[in-house]
Amino acid sequence: MDPQGQTTSLQRLQNVEKRIVKVLELAGGVMDELASPLGPRKDVVQNHCLEFMQLIKDIQVALRDEIKSACEYRPFEKCDYGSRIANEICYQKVEFVMSQLDAMKQTIDEYHAAV
Repeated sequence: MDPQGQTTSLQRLQNVEKRIVKVLELAGGVMDELASPLGPRKDVVQNHCLEFMQLIKDIQVALRDEIKSACEYRPFEKCDYGSRIANEICYQKVEFVMSQLDAMKQTIDEYHAAV
């Protein structure tokens, strides 16, 4: 993931954190309203609850998207290191076999020259 992608993801998570703080403030506001000596104002409680539920939904969606994004992240997906190393090993094996064949040919040539 490039630094810009990380920054973007961190910014989105920071926004989620701000929403969580707002949710807690709303919950505290409802608790204050319920504890009011004059009794709770229905419209205030209802508005806080509606906003609370909407923020919870937004938080869930944002976190789901971030989790999905993290699961799809494959930093070495296009890396050809494994295939390059395998190719290099095969090349060295072929060179070794060729050197062995050359040595065998030389031994055979020396044998025929001696006979």
